[in-house]
Amino acid sequence: MSPARAPRRRSTRASRTALAVCGVLAGALALSACGGDGDKSSSGGGSNFVAGKDRIDTVPAADREPAPKLDGKTLQDKDLDVSSLKGKVVVLNIWGSWCPPCRAEAPTFAKVSKELKSKGVEFVGIDTRDDQKALAIQFEKDAGIEYPSLYDPDGKLMLRFPKGSLNPQAIPSTIVIDRDGKVAGRSLAALNEKKLRKMIDPLIAEK
Repeated sequence: MSPARAPRRRSTRASRTALAVCGVLAGALALSACGGDGDKSSSGGGSNFVAGKDRIDTVPAADREPAPKLDGKTLQDKDLDVSSLKGKVVVLNIWGSWCPPCRAEAPTFAKVSKELKSKGVEFVGIDTRDDQKALAIQFEKDAGIEYPSLYDPDGKLMLRFPKGSLNPQAIPSTIVIDRDGKVAGRSLAALNEKKLRKMIDPLIAEK
């Protein structure tokens, strides 16, 4: 074996190992949620976000960026513009009736939304990738959800979040928006009540 060939073989072996590792990681990520969109990085772009455990990221008040314009028709064919809720804490949940983790967390969102409404917290859903409204409406009925959901079958509303921001990259995703209309946190996984309240409570306490 010539000295010139040995490094090349080691390089090839290393490349194959790296590809195998990437494949394993990609598989693990694919199993963590129903689906994803856009930038797969967890980077907050220009925001000084704090990456927390459980795939929940938060942003200090001074570093938050305005949420994009999110408007359209709800599942009940009513007009809704999320910016009209400025002055309230907004919990934005991206879901689909076809998504098992979404079904698992939905009753919790229904419960917490009712309990926190008197504290100035509004919940809004974005129903995505649902071809049939009837299935989505039945989903909400089964879960006891009374807050509105924008109907977004093509996933276009998710793409309004700037690439590299705390954008919704998976289904389900949850975005919390502060009273000034700025993105304060994001979860890329289904939430139980404890984790959901952990995202909301600090924003309720802000003055």
